[in-house]
Amino acid sequence: MDYGLQLYSIRDITENDLAGSLKQVAALGYRFVEFAGFFGHSAEEVRAMLDACGLQVSGTHTGCGELTADKIDETIAYHKTIGNTNIIIPGADFSTPEKLDATVDLINAAQKKLAEAGIALGYHNHSHEFLPTPYGALIHKELETRTSVEFEIDTYWAYVASEDPIALLERLKDRVRVIHLKDGTKDGSGKALGEGTAPVAAVREYAIQNGLRMVVESETCDPTGIEEVGRCIAYLKKADEAE
Repeated sequence: MDYGLQLYSIRDITENDLAGSLKQVAALGYRFVEFAGFFGHSAEEVRAMLDACGLQVSGTHTGCGELTADKIDETIAYHKTIGNTNIIIPGADFSTPEKLDATVDLINAAQKKLAEAGIALGYHNHSHEFLPTPYGALIHKELETRTSVEFEIDTYWAYVASEDPIALLERLKDRVRVIHLKDGTKDGSGKALGEGTAPVAAVREYAIQNGLRMVVESETCDPTGIEEVGRCIAYLKKADEAE
């Protein structure tokens, strides 16, 4: 199996040495990466970094501020240069009904513009999107019904919200191509794969059976980001060997 890594997992080194970080990720055995910022590097520089270590870009976490009407053309040009066809919103401000409406409008407009450029738009959940807001909305349900955006299901945060990750993936299967494979405990404390209580093995098996791309995310940099994601890929290699 080929696995990807969300580079937020190694945020302790990416900001100061993105090129070196990518080399270490490739050396561990990850085959593609999902960016969480470019730290001032040009698109041409990022493309060269990827090429130098044989990594592919599977997606990026890109905030709503980069998808506004005055910024989206620049964003499209950057992502086309690095070879990315999958932009994922990593979260948004839904604290009021007005902000929810504004984000829905932005998503719908941006998705159309991105699609014309051959780029898909997705949304990445945390746990709060499955829980009622103070004004009574279920954010994930609002996005499901008011947009046609894809969903990058973070299976761990769904678990924290008491959602069954497998049932969620099955329900949304027509809108899911990529998932975050992540572990941790029910109280929201992240762990390396195999070290928490989330249903990682079952999620991995479902993803394999349904052709979903798996992007590993591990959040605690314990004791460093590279060491933690090293334990994650070791867990996955062991699972692969057992099959």
